[in-house]
Amino acid sequence: MISFRPIGYVIGLLVTALGLTMVIPLLADMFEGAATWSTFAFSAFFAISFGISLILSCADSITRGLTIQQTFLLTTGCWLALPIFGAVPFWVAPEPMGVSYTDAFFEAMSGLTTTGSTIYVDIEGLSLGLKLWRGMLQWFGGIGIIVMAMAFLPMLKVGGMQIFRSEGFDTFGKILPRAAEIAGSVSSIYLALTVMALLAYSWAGLSFIDALVHAMTTVATGGYANYNDSFARVPAAAEYVAVVFMLLASLPFVRYVQLLSGTARPLFQDSQIRVFFSIVGITVAGIALWQAVNTPGDLEFAFRKALFNTVSILTGTGYASADYNTWGAFPVTTIFLIGLIGGCAGSTCCSIKVFRFQLLAAALVTQVRQLHNPHGVFTPRYENRPVPEDVISSVMAFFVLFVLTLAVVAILLGLMGLSTTTALSGAATALANIGPGLGPRIGPTETFASLPDAAKWVLAMTMLIGRLELLSVYVLFSVRFWRG
Repeated sequence: MISFRPIGYVIGLLVTALGLTMVIPLLADMFEGAATWSTFAFSAFFAISFGISLILSCADSITRGLTIQQTFLLTTGCWLALPIFGAVPFWVAPEPMGVSYTDAFFEAMSGLTTTGSTIYVDIEGLSLGLKLWRGMLQWFGGIGIIVMAMAFLPMLKVGGMQIFRSEGFDTFGKILPRAAEIAGSVSSIYLALTVMALLAYSWAGLSFIDALVHAMTTVATGGYANYNDSFARVPAAAEYVAVVFMLLASLPFVRYVQLLSGTARPLFQDSQIRVFFSIVGITVAGIALWQAVNTPGDLEFAFRKALFNTVSILTGTGYASADYNTWGAFPVTTIFLIGLIGGCAGSTCCSIKVFRFQLLAAALVTQVRQLHNPHGVFTPRYENRPVPEDVISSVMAFFVLFVLTLAVVAILLGLMGLSTTTALSGAATALANIGPGLGPRIGPTETFASLPDAAKWVLAMTMLIGRLELLSVYVLFSVRFWRG
C-alpha cells in the first residue's frame, strides 16, 4: 500500500513556499497603486493556509527516503498542484485582467512548465504584479526542471536519463548526490545567470521591470514577454542579449558546476553541447541565407531575425521577433521541426533533447552494421563508451510515446473543430513546451485565447506530460505501478 502522507508533506511545503513568494508581486502592485494587490493578498493567504494545513496533517509521516512509487507520484503531484494555486491570481484579478479558471490554469501551467503559450491578448495592460507573477512562475519552473532532470529522472530511469548515472556516465550523481545539494549548487548559478541577463537587458535599453521579467523568462527558456508582440519592438541589442542567454540556459547546468569547481574540460568535451551548437549554426545559416535571397534588404536584419527566432524555438523559449509564418515553406517547416529537438539534458530546455537523438543515431548505426555483418557483436556507443541496453530501450520507448501522444492530442484537437495546422502545431508546441504554434490562430503573433475551453485543458495536460518526460506521468496509469 502506497503511503500518500510523505507526498502530501512535500507538496504542502512547496505550496506554502509558492504562497510566500506572492508577497513580491503584492508589494509591486502596492507600490504601483494597482488594485490587484488585494488579489495577491487573497491568493497568498489561500495557498499558505492550504499548504500549512497539508504540512501539519502529514508531518507525522516524514521519512528519510521515498519509494520509487512515491517518487513518481511526488514528481507529477508537485507539477500539478503548483499550477492549481499559481493560477489563483489570474483568476481572482479584477476585470479586465481577471480570466476564467480554465484560462488561469492554462496560463499558470504554461508558465511553470516554461512552455510560454499565453491566453492574454493585452499583456501590456496587466498590472505590474501580474507581469512579475508570470515571469516568476517561469523562473520557478526553470529551476524546478533542472533539479528534476539532475536528481529524479536519472534515478527513475525515464526516457534514457539513467545514462547520466550509469557507470562511466555518472555526471550528476557523483558530483551532487542529493536533490537538496543539487538545488543549492544550481540555484546560485541560475541566479547568477538571471542577474547577468538583467544587467545585459538594462544595458540594451529595457526598463528595469521589463529587463527583470525578461531575464527571468529567458534564463528559464520560458518565453513570457511583457509586450503584446513579444520581441518585435525591442532594441536590436536586446535580441542579441536574449540569444546569448537562451543558449547559455540550454547547456547542462552540471557543466557550470564543474566549471566553477575548476574543471572546464567537460564543458568543451560534451558531445551534446557540440551537436547542439552544430544544429544552431546550420539552421541559422540556412534560414538567414533563405531570407537574404528571398527578401533582399538589410542583411544584418535578416540574420538577426533568423538567429533570434531559430534559437528561440530550438531552445523552447518561444519568444518571437517576427511573424515567421510569412517567411515561406522552408523556414516554417525548419522552425517547426527544430522545436522538436530542444536543448541539452540537465538544462532548462524542453522537447526531446539532443542526447536522445544521439542515442537514436547510435542505435541505428549499430543496426545497420549488424545487417552487414550478422555474426558480429556491435554495441551502441555514446561519447566513446558502450550504452547499456536498458538505456536504448528507454529512449526508443520515449520516441514511440512522443509520437503517439502527439498524434492523439492532435486528433482530439481536430475533433474540437480546430484546423489541421492549429491542431498539429498546438499539440507539438504543448508536448514539446515550445510556446507559439503555427497558422493564423496560434501563430507567433497570436495567443491561445480563442481556443475552446476543452482544448485549453487538453493542451495544459499535454504541457504537464511533456515537461515530465512522458513516462513519469504515464507510469501512473499502469495497474502494476499501484500493485508494486
